[in-house]
Amino acid sequence: MSKLLCCALLFLDISIKWTTQEIFPPKYLHYDPETSRQLMCDKCPPGTYLKQHCTARRKTVCAPCPDNYYTNTWHTSDECLYCTTACKELQYVKQECNRTHNRVCECEEGRYLEVEFCLKHRSCPPGFGVLQVGTPERNTVCKRCPDGFFSNETSAKAPCRKHTNCSAFGLLLTQRGNATHDNICSGNSDMPRRCGIDVTLCEEAFFRFAVPTKFTPNWLSVLVDNLPGTKVNAESVERIKRRHSSQEQTFQLLKLWKHQNKDQDLVKKIIQDIDLCENSVQRHLGHMNLTFEQLCSLMESLPGKKVTTEDIEQTTKACTSGEQILKLLSLWRVKNGDQDTLKGLMHALKHLKMYHFPKTVSQSLRKTIRFLHSFTMYRLYQKLFLEMIGNQVQSVKISCL
Repeated sequence: MSKLLCCALLFLDISIKWTTQEIFPPKYLHYDPETSRQLMCDKCPPGTYLKQHCTARRKTVCAPCPDNYYTNTWHTSDECLYCTTACKELQYVKQECNRTHNRVCECEEGRYLEVEFCLKHRSCPPGFGVLQVGTPERNTVCKRCPDGFFSNETSAKAPCRKHTNCSAFGLLLTQRGNATHDNICSGNSDMPRRCGIDVTLCEEAFFRFAVPTKFTPNWLSVLVDNLPGTKVNAESVERIKRRHSSQEQTFQLLKLWKHQNKDQDLVKKIIQDIDLCENSVQRHLGHMNLTFEQLCSLMESLPGKKVTTEDIEQTTKACTSGEQILKLLSLWRVKNGDQDTLKGLMHALKHLKMYHFPKTVSQSLRKTIRFLHSFTMYRLYQKLFLEMIGNQVQSVKISCL
């Protein structure tokens, strides 16, 4: 009786260990015809099939699966599974077949698998925002915009957005928004001023030309002393030093100097030429009326620190459609210290394909970069900067003689 009890307890112990997988490799029970005994044989690992059961004298014999066959678990099968032959229409191969995995197919971007077909993700209509973005396995989930939120576009990715807080911009609420329209505020004619682009692309390109590759410790003081016209006072220079990074200090100094001397003939010419440059940039970028979703994708494709969704949302409310990209690029430059915006845009262009951006947008950005990097523009920057400080440098040389 005690012997039978011991055997039962032993079998129970083995069963518990087997189910909790404490025994490794995993085992299976096999009747050995040679000894007429029940044996605990090793299972075969993934990537193999069972060639021979174990015996009292020999362990289980497993063999590798042939090409185009696989097993993906520990098992006791004497044959491997055949890999899926090919992906269906509108699918691509996410993972190729190998000995341990079947071929994995996935629906193309913007589609999900429903039974046997890759269907297009649902687009949420105006008044509805995206609650859950669609995946290759799941359709888009839409939700009606709650009070205080709206969506004025048909999109498979854009969530509902908050109504503009008119009072936060010092404006009056003219018409209350609903699920499909934003609040309408009075005073929209003031938008360009409120948009507040700190340093434009043309100013940056011009000011960047004025910045040496390597800064000397007193570079800002040298620039202050050599700029013609009304000097920027020491207090303003110290404030710029405290608030801004090295390259940004030069940008802010030149911008302040330009503003203080805007009535001088030389500075008028500089301002006029920069305005001509900005008109050209506006021709390339001003016509682009990007959706909130597209603006987010563009900012996401830029390297370094990201412009936040809140900044993008505020920009869409404070700036006209033609100014939004320029404002966001200005915010990106400030967030990323001394990074060159044009280089950031060149980096972004390499990654915009994955966001399925319209070709016209990519072409316009590329034309803008080419224009600001062109030989003609370089000569203009050189001419303007030399005119700006040339006389001062010449005076220094004469005094040295």
